[in-house]
Amino acid sequence: MKIVDLKVRCVAIPLTSQLRHNTGVHPGYFLRTILELVTDEGIIGLGEIGGGDQRAALTKLKPRIVGLDPFHLETIKLKVLRSIYYMSNARLYAAIEMACLDIQGKAMNRSLSDLLGGSVRDSIPMIAYLFWRYDRPDGKDDSCAEDMADWCVELNETLGVKTMKLKAGVMDPNEEARVLELCRERLGPDFGLRIDPNGVWSVPTAVRIGKRLEPLNIEYFEDPSWGLNGNAAVREQINIPIATNMYPAKFDDLAPAIKLGSVDIVLTDIHYWEGPRGVKDLAAICRTFNLGVSMHSGAEFGIELAAMLHTASTIPEMSFAGDAHYHYLTDDIIQGGLMQYEDGCLKVPTGPGLGVALDEEKMKKYERYYEKMGDYYARFHQDPKRPDWYPIVGGQ
Repeated sequence: MKIVDLKVRCVAIPLTSQLRHNTGVHPGYFLRTILELVTDEGIIGLGEIGGGDQRAALTKLKPRIVGLDPFHLETIKLKVLRSIYYMSNARLYAAIEMACLDIQGKAMNRSLSDLLGGSVRDSIPMIAYLFWRYDRPDGKDDSCAEDMADWCVELNETLGVKTMKLKAGVMDPNEEARVLELCRERLGPDFGLRIDPNGVWSVPTAVRIGKRLEPLNIEYFEDPSWGLNGNAAVREQINIPIATNMYPAKFDDLAPAIKLGSVDIVLTDIHYWEGPRGVKDLAAICRTFNLGVSMHSGAEFGIELAAMLHTASTIPEMSFAGDAHYHYLTDDIIQGGLMQYEDGCLKVPTGPGLGVALDEEKMKKYERYYEKMGDYYARFHQDPKRPDWYPIVGGQ
C-alpha cells in the first residue's frame, strides 16, 4: 500500500459563547484543518490539527510522504519530523500519523486502539472545562465566582461530569480561587477540582493561591507559574500535585523537568507528543518515573477527539478524567453529529481505524463558515471588550 495523495480543508464551527483565557479570547468559534491521506488501494485516512489554518504547512510536506507505505511510520516520522530543522513540527506529524493509523485500522478491520495495544476501558470520563465566558447563551458575561460555580453545577447536572477544571489567569487570582471553593461547597467532597492559570501567575501568587486551595483537596494545580523553574519553585512550597501541559510539552524537556522536580502529572496531547504512538512513549516514561498521566484538550473536533479517546483507552494508568472543550461546540463534522456524554463519559468509537467518518454536508457548511469568519489566530491575543488589554506573564 502506498500514499498517493494528501488533501486538506479548513473548517470552523460556532461555539455557545466566547471563551476567555489568559492570553486572549476564542471569538465564538473553533477552527481546525482536516487532513485526508489517500492510498492506492482507495483507503482514506483522516487526521486533524489546530493552531490556525495549516493547509499550506501540510501541503509542503506532501512530496515527502507521497509514495510511502502508511504502515512505515518510523520512516514517515523521520522524513516529516526529524529531517529539516525549520520544518520540525510535532503537530503536523501527529495529524499525519493519526491519518496513517486510521488507514491501517481500516485495512485490517481493527480499531486504532487495537493498533496501540488494545483498550482497557470502553469509555473515558471527561471534565467540566470552565472558561470565563463572554456572550453566554443568555447574552450575559461571566463576571464573578458565582457565575462559574453555577456553570459547573449545570455541567454536572446535564453531562454527568464529576470533575472540573477552571481556565484561570483571567480574573483576580483570589476570585478564581473562590470558584473552586464554591464548587467544593456546592458539589461536595468527592467532586474533582483543578485549576490552570497556564503559567501566567508569579511564583509568589501561585504559592499564595496554592496554600489557600490546599484544604480543598484538589486533584492538581496545572502550570501555576512560568517554565520548568517556576513550576518547580511552586511545587517545593505547596502540598498540591503539580500538573503540566506546557513544561514539559516535548520529549526534549522531560529529562530536565524530572531532574528539577517540576511536575507530578503530565497531560498527554497527541499533537505535542508526536501522535498517538508518541503519547504511548510518553506514558511509558511517566510510568518509569512514577509520574501521573492525564489528557489535554486542544479544542478538537470529532476526528481528533476519536484519536484521543482511542489512545486514552489503552493507557492503564490514565486514571484522571480527560480535558475536553467539546461541550462548547454547537455541532461536529463527523457523521452522527456531536458525540454524546453518558454519565460524564465519552465512549471510545467502535469500528475500524478511528471509527468515525466525515459528514460531507457538514464539511461544506463549515468550510463556508470558515471562509466567512477567517483565521482568528491573527487576533487570538485580543479581547474585544478590552481593546487596550494585553497579557502579562507573572503580572499577578
